[in-house]
Amino acid sequence: MTESWKIWASGISFGLESGVVNVPFALLAHYRNLRLNETEVMLLLQLLSFKQVERNDFPAMDQLERRMGTAPGEISSVIRRLMQDGWLAIDEAEDETTGVHAESYNLTGMYQKLGQFLAEREQDKRSGAAKQTAAARQPVTDRRADQERNLFVIFEKEFARPLSPMECETISGWVDQDGYPEELILLALKEAVFAGKVHFRYIDRILLEWSRNRVQTAEDAKAYTQRFRSGGR
Repeated sequence: MTESWKIWASGISFGLESGVVNVPFALLAHYRNLRLNETEVMLLLQLLSFKQVERNDFPAMDQLERRMGTAPGEISSVIRRLMQDGWLAIDEAEDETTGVHAESYNLTGMYQKLGQFLAEREQDKRSGAAKQTAAARQPVTDRRADQERNLFVIFEKEFARPLSPMECETISGWVDQDGYPEELILLALKEAVFAGKVHFRYIDRILLEWSRNRVQTAEDAKAYTQRFRSGGR
């Protein structure tokens, strides 16, 4: 074993013997979402280290300032903010036998806030997944009804008048019986407008011709129309 390796191993051994601090992962991963800054997070971590490793539940202010390298008075303002926001509390107790008054930092608020944040985050994820599942499970008939209603509105806007019952039935037939995609029907409407022949019979002829030539998507229709206009049929 080389000398440098021995020094490295000795340093690791000393570090492990000095103690290990259990840190909530959620605090490190989500402190920005929890509206904590780096100084506030580091103070919470230092309080955890004093409590877990050094068995000191109430380190003095100068101890915290030296540990964090902050200016005098800065840590006390950070502690006040954390207490106001419910991350931290100070418990007071008195020994019944000796009458000695003692104080300790209480980090229960931190764990409660982290737990609430994770629970709300999980609930939001499940709510989003449930919405996606509900949309995926929407009956085909409902989706077709929505599709037809959308087409009715667009056609009425293009025709500048309400559709007749027969025209509504024609659109429903294109969707339900012929199985034309909505984008294809709208593209056929666009072609009719372009040709100056905005009536259902002409649109139906366009869709029928596309169907005979295996035009199934808007991309197919655009390519077919381009060939038609350039005389390449």
